[in-house]
Amino acid sequence: MRALLAGLLLGAGLLAPAGAEEAVVTAQNANAVDIVDLAAGRVAATLPVPGAPAGVALSPDRARAYVTAPEGKALVVIDLAARRVAGTVALGGGPLGVGVNPASGEVYVADWYAKRLWAVDPGTLAVTGEIAVGTSPSGIAATRDGRLILVTDRDDDAVSVVDAATRRRVAVVKVGTRPFGVTLDPDGQRAYTANVGSNDVSVIDLAARREIARVPVGERPYAVALTGGRAFVTDQYGGTVSTFDLAGLTPGPRIEVGEYPEGIAASRDGRRVYVANWESNTVSVIDTGSLRVTGQVRTSDGPRAFGDFLR
Repeated sequence: MRALLAGLLLGAGLLAPAGAEEAVVTAQNANAVDIVDLAAGRVAATLPVPGAPAGVALSPDRARAYVTAPEGKALVVIDLAARRVAGTVALGGGPLGVGVNPASGEVYVADWYAKRLWAVDPGTLAVTGEIAVGTSPSGIAATRDGRLILVTDRDDDAVSVVDAATRRRVAVVKVGTRPFGVTLDPDGQRAYTANVGSNDVSVIDLAARREIARVPVGERPYAVALTGGRAFVTDQYGGTVSTFDLAGLTPGPRIEVGEYPEGIAASRDGRRVYVANWESNTVSVIDTGSLRVTGQVRTSDGPRAFGDFLR
């Protein structure tokens, strides 16, 4: 499983709340989760999390982190204020991507092996149902009103659109080759998928439920963050972050970061983008005005930060 995940994980690139001060970074090789003090530029706490932790998503109030443990076949719940593991949900299968419904708090976990999402109640931590999606589901994103859930189906070259209330797939949108990361714009009008097989980003019109454009980026793009009228895309094999203009979809500069960049997220104030570099064991800090790396934080071994990781 570890070898498989080394080539597959991504970040959903969601926006953090205003004044975000911490990053919750899954360190897969270390079997740990780092809590990074972004202002101080250092790891403030490291929590042991067995099972090769990979995906991460935060509760709507940012008090909890939900972490997938693929080798442990479980979802791990972390109390961020207390800095402790608050619970573990046994799932089986291959839990990989994880997302949270911003309206209900319901947690969704992608099963890489079984064309499904598990739905987990945030109060009881009980699995309350399964949602049928496509082959090799990975990245998960939800609209702000909580009505729609988007899931990248990597081996179908498609995105499933799920009605959260009925838990039924209501549309399938064809995109580029092997989509992984999926990110919604703040208005829920467009979605962006990082297509690792075709080295581009698909732009989806969510109302029309169709792909409207593809933008070329670097080699093996995995995740997308949006801020300041730009998209920022991690290029695993390039060791770079590609950029493009959201209005004209025009490619911009590529920014050198660490080795094997994966997870990526933008602060709410739009001034910074944070990138987890798996092979460098760092988090890079990008200034979105100058498009330059202005700092980096050392982390535990194998930072992935796959998902919504800023609080």
